[in-house]
Amino acid sequence: MKVNSTELQNNFGKYLMLAAKEDIIITRNGMEIARLSAIDSECTDVPGAVREKAEEYSSGGRRASYDEFLELTRNAEERYEYIDGEIYLLASPKTAHQKALAELFGVFFNWFQGKRCTPMVAPYDITLKRNQENINVVQPDIMVICNLEEKLDENDYYQGVPDLVVEILSEGTRSKDLIQKLDLYMSCDIREYWIVNPLSREVTVYLFADRNISNSITFRKYEIVQSYIFKGLSAELDRIFR
Repeated sequence: MKVNSTELQNNFGKYLMLAAKEDIIITRNGMEIARLSAIDSECTDVPGAVREKAEEYSSGGRRASYDEFLELTRNAEERYEYIDGEIYLLASPKTAHQKALAELFGVFFNWFQGKRCTPMVAPYDITLKRNQENINVVQPDIMVICNLEEKLDENDYYQGVPDLVVEILSEGTRSKDLIQKLDLYMSCDIREYWIVNPLSREVTVYLFADRNISNSITFRKYEIVQSYIFKGLSAELDRIFR
């Protein structure tokens, strides 16, 4: 994962924790200048290390091609994501996750009434391409789409890139949302990414530009979350987490 030096300084504790999971490459003015790594990458009991719980966000146990993923999920009732060549089975979310989702989607739904962009809620597949060989399929909790009608295929599936996506963390998904999905969204021209954490009652908003983190801010306690790209779109934290 790459992060610029300003972002690292502003959120050093978070990236120190994430370094237990994978190396963090630090950049300045677009150039790689340093690497933040765990002392022992095999150690899985580092206090505070981000872990996944298989029962909440579990891998299919093997890597697969995109065609194999499509065949597996064609008539499946379960929810799956496909990220960097690996299939993930999504378990049913817990109550705190769903309460935050309901409150936040209500805010988005009301704010975008009469506007050209459309908020959508999971489950809804979003196909993202790092390149022609690296095709990914994810289901963000909330996504804002500004070119919906022109990007629907013949089967009524959306084939474009949302402007804004929201992921609500859970114990089993937070490492994917904080590391792998952040990098994926940044690399595929999504403009803004909200990470909602019901456990710490925080929301971090990332602004992406030129496939890098242009800006970010974390809202806490009774603050009001503000969108970078949709001026006036906001949500009160005490409403999201009530």
